[in-house]
Amino acid sequence: MSGSIHPQLSHCGIYVKDVGRQVEFYTRVLGLVLSDRGVSNRLGYELAFLTAAGEHHHQLAFISGRQPQDTSTVNQLSFKVADLDQLKTMFRRARDAGVGDIRQVNHGNALSIYFSDPEQNGVEVYMDTPWYVPQPHGAPVDLTLANDAIMAQAEQHCRETPGFMPLEAWKAEMASHLEIGRASCRERV
Repeated sequence: MSGSIHPQLSHCGIYVKDVGRQVEFYTRVLGLVLSDRGVSNRLGYELAFLTAAGEHHHQLAFISGRQPQDTSTVNQLSFKVADLDQLKTMFRRARDAGVGDIRQVNHGNALSIYFSDPEQNGVEVYMDTPWYVPQPHGAPVDLTLANDAIMAQAEQHCRETPGFMPLEAWKAEMASHLEIGRASCRERV
């Protein structure tokens, strides 16, 4: 019954130039907690493990070994928050930490901020919305406005976008597609 196995992404590890600097940034700005730190017996690289959830030993691992001249290949590390108040808090934290270029984006299905960490890895912090619009999609959002104004503008924009639907309708459609895909996998096994 291998068709019923659907692995879920639980954590990622990235090579960095300065483990300590990355740990400091992610604990101070994103509120992650250092769960372990040490040196790999196999490679001799320094490792740091960070998490924001007690049920996960780590969600992010930093591994030394990225050379000073190397550029980042990380498009983005995405962190989900529960609501608009938390997103606005993360926006202020990043701004107060001296992060210069923070993009604020309405994706329709999410409101997001994007910025770079000290080693130029992309970071996204986002919250889900109750809407769906076809992706990729991005429109500006102003997180300095009142919550009611932000959500009203975001919803109006979504409703004006071709393909808009409430998130629950999209989830039902996707569940149907997934079940069809799973049935197809079972038939091939």
